[in-house]
Amino acid sequence: MRHSKIIMIVGSLMLFSLFIFPLWNITLEAPQYPEPLGMDIWINKVTDGNPNDIKNINLMNHYIGMRDVPVDLKEFKIFPIVILVMAVLGVLIGIIGKRKLFLFWGFTMIVLGIVGMYDFYLWLYDYGHNLNPHAAIKIPGQGYMPPLFGAKSILNFNAISLPKAGAYFMIVGITFSFIAFFQAKKENKKLYY
Repeated sequence: MRHSKIIMIVGSLMLFSLFIFPLWNITLEAPQYPEPLGMDIWINKVTDGNPNDIKNINLMNHYIGMRDVPVDLKEFKIFPIVILVMAVLGVLIGIIGKRKLFLFWGFTMIVLGIVGMYDFYLWLYDYGHNLNPHAAIKIPGQGYMPPLFGAKSILNFNAISLPKAGAYFMIVGITFSFIAFFQAKKENKKLYY
């Protein structure tokens, strides 16, 4: 089997890491919490960074009118299917070995990643701005949206939002599709000499 095909197949299989590792993490640091609070966001669920973190985040957020951290989003049903389909499609493209399809798969994954990040942004925006008007603590004009990427001060909290292992595996897998494209180009040149 040609190297380009193997690279494409390995890159596609890296998507399965999203079922093993979290995609993203949001951490909240504050003086009153010696151990930061956090949550890991997977393609199909949200889990505690440390035991009871989500429960503590929900208790805190209740006072400022934020809803509980959602655990049953429609995306948690859609994303696993999309990842499974793209992984299988990538393996089939690798077996077929047409280099233009390597590019098609890579660019499709980039578009899906951008759509996923935009959806995540919309979720964060709604979560941080759609507040209960009867909350115990109200600060006019104050939004509590965690950052999409990086760090941000929210009252006395430092909110940090960063990718986790699943995101890095996905990025490497996408990169492999482009490496496979250029490898296939080199392999095709060798056939003509």
